[in-house]
Amino acid sequence: MARIRLILLLVLSASLAFASNLELKKADVRETFEQMLGFHVEHEKMHSLLMARAMKIYIEQFDYSKMYLLDGEAKEFFQLADAKLQSGVKAYHADDLSHFEGVNQRIQSAIKRARGWRLEVERELILSAHDLESIRGETYLSYAKEDSQLKGRISKQLIRILMEEKRVNQMNAWSPSDREKIFTLWEARFQRKESEYLAVLAENEHNLSLHTLRALAKSLDAHSAYFSQEEALEMRTALEKQFEGVGVVLREGIDGVVIEDFVKGGPAARNGKIQVGDRIVQIDGEPVGRMTYEEILIAMKGKGVKELRLGLARKEDPRIHEVLLIKEKIMITDERLQAYAQPCGNGNIGILTLPSFYEGGHQSSAEGDMRDAIKKLKKQGPLKGVILDMRENAGGFLTQAVKVAGLFITKGVIVISKYSRGEIKYLRNLDGRLHFDGPLIILTSRASASAAEIVAQALQDYGVALIVGDEETYGKGTIQYQTITDKEAKSFYKVTVGRYYTVSGRSTQIEGVKADIVVPTIFASYKIGERYLEYPLSSDQVAAAYIDPLTDIDYRSRAWFQKNYLPTLYQPQDRWRKALPMLKENSEIRIANDRNFTAFLEAQEKIKGRSPRSFRRISNPPWGDEDLQMNEALNIMQDMLSLDKS
Repeated sequence: MARIRLILLLVLSASLAFASNLELKKADVRETFEQMLGFHVEHEKMHSLLMARAMKIYIEQFDYSKMYLLDGEAKEFFQLADAKLQSGVKAYHADDLSHFEGVNQRIQSAIKRARGWRLEVERELILSAHDLESIRGETYLSYAKEDSQLKGRISKQLIRILMEEKRVNQMNAWSPSDREKIFTLWEARFQRKESEYLAVLAENEHNLSLHTLRALAKSLDAHSAYFSQEEALEMRTALEKQFEGVGVVLREGIDGVVIEDFVKGGPAARNGKIQVGDRIVQIDGEPVGRMTYEEILIAMKGKGVKELRLGLARKEDPRIHEVLLIKEKIMITDERLQAYAQPCGNGNIGILTLPSFYEGGHQSSAEGDMRDAIKKLKKQGPLKGVILDMRENAGGFLTQAVKVAGLFITKGVIVISKYSRGEIKYLRNLDGRLHFDGPLIILTSRASASAAEIVAQALQDYGVALIVGDEETYGKGTIQYQTITDKEAKSFYKVTVGRYYTVSGRSTQIEGVKADIVVPTIFASYKIGERYLEYPLSSDQVAAAYIDPLTDIDYRSRAWFQKNYLPTLYQPQDRWRKALPMLKENSEIRIANDRNFTAFLEAQEKIKGRSPRSFRRISNPPWGDEDLQMNEALNIMQDMLSLDKS
């Protein structure tokens, strides 16, 4: 996702046709939120509980790192009297955002104070003649109680920034001018965020309305949200895995905006004249020296033109290298399914890594890519088993989840959905073709969520797959309606409209998908999951649908389903369920006797219960660079294949 965010900096402005310069007014807040309330599974109208949540969220979405506000300043808005909340609800219905303006004024005071402290600390650090000691990154779970504590947090933050920039830029010399460059860069970054709360006049109305809508949307539940135009475009690109542009990945550095990478197969990668590290000095003949980062990005997008002419500078080369690029539609291939064959006896085990459930028209889809991958794997030799790796798959299109699960069963219900008025619908696989019916392992983690959980639990329900990974997955079992992929949308949001269940009638909400064989991943020790979010919806169950009731099918079509669908429903299998005790025991013995896995588990125990905000991937870990979980999944697959022969 971070890579997509960088790529998005160069999305062609034509891609923003569905989001043209929307300036929000105060009246838009109520109009848009009422639309969301009309869809929501639980909340039908604005009330004091939502107002209380929204006031708190408004503070938290600004100061999520707890680096600006003091404890007393924040809690002033966390514990409002009911009369104050009722007054806020009444004001909302009159398009009056004065209650949120009051919160914003508190934030403005905190920003001005933080800027003064930063300037003071930065001056001291620039002039310091001493080498700085490295300070470990910290995440704060509570607000500072007093000024000195809050200023101390800011000081530590600035020291960490200096040390990290020194490391990244490989600075051997460490002059005051180097430090000043770093702080100039970071002050610009800080102030970009802060300016959204300090803007005046028309800009202030837009920003106030935007932040208020974000807070109100999030007050509904853990997954309802409102998005700016830029955020909506980012999400759309992530879902569709394609965008229009020149395919460069940018980085804002201390010497300007530089090329950090290329999108594989894009115009910049094919050009051959651009190098990683090149600094942008001209755009269409205009110098960028006095431009802000945002102005450079806008200039790069252009005004509906297909050509982009860049002037690039390189270290130790005074010349400006000019290149002409033609913008085009680019597929993000490294964010799509990856497949390879692992030799096994006289055949192969297919390893399929699916990062999300994407869909980009006829050109790309998770189901299409997976179907093609299985075909190619079969052509390479006997496909003895498949491991579907969804450890870092956070979801995507629900329709794609149904289609992906449908590759491994013939016909039957995959998802049951229930909406606010108790209406139940069934999402079915009607294809009838079985694309693979051998041993299947689905590799999951606490980070596997939403559509990934549907596929994992549905195939577990049918007895088709064994789930291997963390004890449970994320636990997101709710359905969102979204306007993000609608080219005609005038506002961008997602809102929770219902809950989903798999064919057994079980929900993944809160509890997640339980692993058949526990093989802890790098996410196992962190507090990742729906249960740790604010305002999650509760979990429940519905009746199983192994025998499809057809209650949501129009009576005119029901006869066809009774004749052509019901007689060929996929029947649940129990071959792996029976073998599970032996498979689990073998896995536990292997893990206990594996020195690298033991070292990994010991390291995980030391960080147990940490916030996901503190998650970091470790380079050169003491347990080695091998994928321990994938290795164990392969071992389990070998056991399954041995059982399949007997």
